[in-house]
Amino acid sequence: MTSEKKKNRKVYVVGHKNPDTDSICSALAYANLKRKVTGQEYVAKRAGQVNEETQYILDRFGVEEPGLLSNVQIQVKDLDISRVSGIEGHVSIKEAWRQMKESNTKTMPITKENMLEGLITIGDIATSYMDVYDSHILAKARTQYRNIVQTLDGTIVTGNEHGYFVKGKVVIAASSPELLENFIEKDDLVVLGNRYESQLCALEMEASCIVVCQGSEVSKTIKKLAEERQCVVISTPHDTFTVARLINQSIPVKHFMSKENLTTFKMSDYVEDIKDVMTKKRFRDFPVVDRKGRFVGLISRRLLIDARKKQLILVDHNEKSQAVDGIEEADIQEIIDHHRLGSIETIGPVYFRNQPVGCTATIVYQMYEEQGVMIDRMIASLLCSAIISDTLMFRSPTCTDVDRRAAESLAKIADIDIESLAREMFNAGSNLKNKTAEEICFQDFKKFNIGDVEFGVGQINSMNKDELHDIKEKLIPYLKEAMYSQGLDRIFFMLTNIIEESTELLCDGAGAREQVFDAFDLREDTEDIILKGVVSRKKQLIPNFVIALQQ
Repeated sequence: MTSEKKKNRKVYVVGHKNPDTDSICSALAYANLKRKVTGQEYVAKRAGQVNEETQYILDRFGVEEPGLLSNVQIQVKDLDISRVSGIEGHVSIKEAWRQMKESNTKTMPITKENMLEGLITIGDIATSYMDVYDSHILAKARTQYRNIVQTLDGTIVTGNEHGYFVKGKVVIAASSPELLENFIEKDDLVVLGNRYESQLCALEMEASCIVVCQGSEVSKTIKKLAEERQCVVISTPHDTFTVARLINQSIPVKHFMSKENLTTFKMSDYVEDIKDVMTKKRFRDFPVVDRKGRFVGLISRRLLIDARKKQLILVDHNEKSQAVDGIEEADIQEIIDHHRLGSIETIGPVYFRNQPVGCTATIVYQMYEEQGVMIDRMIASLLCSAIISDTLMFRSPTCTDVDRRAAESLAKIADIDIESLAREMFNAGSNLKNKTAEEICFQDFKKFNIGDVEFGVGQINSMNKDELHDIKEKLIPYLKEAMYSQGLDRIFFMLTNIIEESTELLCDGAGAREQVFDAFDLREDTEDIILKGVVSRKKQLIPNFVIALQQ
């Protein structure tokens, strides 16, 4: 791939799985910044379902939800697909061969109204030329007279070129008229020279077509008889030997094409899934179709070597367990985050910006200022909402003066009342009456690996104590199932009361309660785990867990 093509490739800006408001809003705002600064195509994406709070923000400010990017493994659409135009089934083998040489391809798709009907390869063409000894083959293949004319570089003297040769055999009239009568049969196609007697004999024997070689003139009498008997007369400049050699090339490609059990791939197929199929098949090229079954182009095994990895910018995370599936196959360009350093590995050096602030949106706001890019009202609304959400309206211990100043500045641009917006956001986010236990559990859920322990932590923030109690009753019976479904050793869930600035922590799994007791120095006979002053998963819960597990 040329450097120019690589430069113009699309780059996805995406947050973590189970995205929160910061993850979505920062992706939207940073993609916008990159587009304005570089002029290139940067597209915001989401790695999971948008939660209620975030949906409220998007709806309120009239912003379209980013498209889903659930897997960044290399797909067929990431390959340099050979955009070969298909040919229709009635096209002659000679014309197919010409187009294959012109496009330098060994396989030609046969299509009808863009739908794939079959494939013809150089091997198929060689078979049609070398291994066919059947003099009836043109009729069996229902060869159109127009194909014969084009293949022989000829002209129609009389007859309908759109008609089809459907009966009889091909006869080379090299004998005398007396002998010809013994083997010319009704409906045959007769190849002959300028001998009037031979031409007349063919017509009297009711041939359906005669091919006059070496550009010989056809007499008025022969023309008239041919018209009366509805016999097609073709004149060709080639000699009899050349015509005999070329005429089979007029057969339509549909007669020799492969059409049964074709191996096709879709644009959305993952390369990892099709590798085995391609190596087990003897074909050189494989057709690609879109989701409606329309032919797109061809791919070959060699293209897998040069497969283009998806280019990503990660925001609001740098843990592999939180990243979109297939992250190990992606080409990570940048990481913008405010969490602890995680486990993501990159192919080469990347731009990595990590600051100890309460929200990724705060960092994005700084980058707008550093680049001298004006923040419009919509972007200001998104960034401000993200800061309010991640800092629990400045109550979280992760919140810094930088976050507060950024939010206040953005609120002025967007004409937002911070307290009013916060109340509406949090109410929308905790309105989970119609949600299942599974939906609540994974609405804001992250996985972590510390030593040999893999665990997950979910969180719900609410200003309503009774609502948190209802969520607790719903979640407790489901936690064990959630733990097993995610392949975790332990699972925790934070029911955070924003007003009281405290969290009730639910847990399940062997050693889970002991992990909490060690991390927060609690008595072992503690029943309900209430953590006063703990509202932040990132700043308060996880660091304590890390220390406890490492000890």
